Amino acid sequence: MSIQQYEWNIFAIPKIGIKLNQEFCMIFRDVPSDFTIEVSGGTFSLHKFPLVSRSGRIRKLVVENRDSDISRVELLNLPGGAESFELAAKFCYGINFEITSLNVAQLCCVADYLEMTEEFSKDNLSSRAEEYLESIVCKNLEMCVEVLQQCENLLPLADELRIVSRCIDAIASKACAEQIASSFSRLEYSSSGRLHMNRQTKCDGDWWIEDLSVLRIDLYQRVMTAMKCRGVRPESIGASLVSYAQKELTKKSSLWNPSSQAKVDLLSGSSGHEKLVVETIVSLLPVEKLAIPITFLFGLLRSAVMLDCTVSCRLDLERRIGSQLDIATLDDLLIPSFRNTGDTLFDVDTVHRILVNFSQQEDSEDEMEDTSVFESDSPHSPSQSALSKVSKLVDNYLAEIAPDANLKLAKFMVIADALPTHARTIHDGLYRAIDIYLKAHQGLSELERKKLCKLIDFQKLSQEAGAHAAQNERLPLQSIVQVLYFEQIRLRNSLTCSYGEDDHKPVHQSWRVSSGALSAAMSPRDNYASLRRENRELKLELARLRMRLNDLEKEHVCMKRDMEKSNSRKFMSSFSRKIGKLSLFGHSSSRGSSSPSKHSHRTDSKVIERTCASTD
Repeated sequence: MSIQQYEWNIFAIPKIGIKLNQEFCMIFRDVPSDFTIEVSGGTFSLHKFPLVSRSGRIRKLVVENRDSDISRVELLNLPGGAESFELAAKFCYGINFEITSLNVAQLCCVADYLEMTEEFSKDNLSSRAEEYLESIVCKNLEMCVEVLQQCENLLPLADELRIVSRCIDAIASKACAEQIASSFSRLEYSSSGRLHMNRQTKCDGDWWIEDLSVLRIDLYQRVMTAMKCRGVRPESIGASLVSYAQKELTKKSSLWNPSSQAKVDLLSGSSGHEKLVVETIVSLLPVEKLAIPITFLFGLLRSAVMLDCTVSCRLDLERRIGSQLDIATLDDLLIPSFRNTGDTLFDVDTVHRILVNFSQQEDSEDEMEDTSVFESDSPHSPSQSALSKVSKLVDNYLAEIAPDANLKLAKFMVIADALPTHARTIHDGLYRAIDIYLKAHQGLSELERKKLCKLIDFQKLSQEAGAHAAQNERLPLQSIVQVLYFEQIRLRNSLTCSYGEDDHKPVHQSWRVSSGALSAAMSPRDNYASLRRENRELKLELARLRMRLNDLEKEHVCMKRDMEKSNSRKFMSSFSRKIGKLSLFGHSSSRGSSSPSKHSHRTDSKVIERTCASTD
């Protein structure tokens, strides 16, 4: 292939380009080629003189083989291949072409390889390319990104020539400067005359986020590291990471919404790139809390579990999620179990570790100096409001995973018991989840059911949940008795409180659950029959108490109306007689002078003693 076969562009005149030398070119147009160069499979039939006059490497090859009259040379590992050498040959022949951001990296590298420096010719290719890189490329962020893309195939030479580092520094400086300028544009004076930043105004300093997503992961990592060192806002770093991850992790497999196809991709071994992306992005996450959306963190965690990323990568994500778990949703927690076929549908172990991190945030206070540990705004234990939100989230999560037939009792209980006891102010959600689990796992033994129901504090059930539990045959008998007992206490306290603040302390405070055992003379069959009878009596008593409570409320309204009309002693005596007629805990009016409260005390104490003995 001779030089006459090239279609040179002699009409493009760049800002900084190669000047046309038509006379020099015309000299060799009619001269046969005497030098053949092979580059990456391409063959160039050229002339020695123009090449030797510009390239120190070719000059040395010709001088070293002067005696053999060398006419054919193969240039191995020439950066950029035949395309780059073609540009260098054009330059040697004085053919005009334009230097752009798409070829300047190639020109720098090929000029270094061919030694086209000022030592061998004035205004040689190396100085021309360097001038364009410094004066044009490094002042424009978009052009720097384009050059970095070209450098992906020119490493490590592009790194040795500092092409990569100069472009990265220029990108970081430009992004930081534009962000500062954008922040100043958002400053305004308030009505009180104070200067503040308008957060509602859209920030225009982050337009580069989309541009950086085209870089290869190793170069992208270096750019993000430089930006963090320059002080670019953590929110902007986080937005860039989200954009890059969504672009890279959804190219070949749907890692964000895992499916069977994603599992096929995983098994086929095509997930090496995705694994590298996940681990790199996790290492780049800002340490500031809330700089990254928690939904994105959960997406990364799902990907890390699916791709079997390093343990440190997954633990770092779990720590970050645990520090802000109170803003998570149920869909976030439902992490599929990818690898253990036949095991649980969801990754319960990962959720448990997240809950442990949330509950023990105060333990990370001593580790805050370690940069590998996620730093939050407050290293103290979670507030009660956060605990309350997470407790509701956990209860909903338990209800969601409870129907799984493969979910072992131990795993279910470890999730239910992961939060401190004061986290749940009401146990309705926990009771609902346990009831679903009992319904889906009817093969549990009596001992296992008792052990599971011990997690419920029946005193913290609402009236509706208590009424449901009292008739729930899936609960152990002792749990049903406890529900009825605490329901009695609730009703008695409600009635007692209706008399006014001058009454005695709530009755349940003076009641004590006996820890003694039932009579040894009673057989287990007799104990069970006695408890069944007592259960039926308590259910009937509960219905009667509810009816009496309604009557008492009506009486209370009437008495309050009468009290407003008269405060006489006669009215008070009438009030006392009305109260005396109400037997709050008596079974019937035919019991005469027997004290209702004392009888109820004896009956309830007897039931509780039997219940505790049966439980033991």
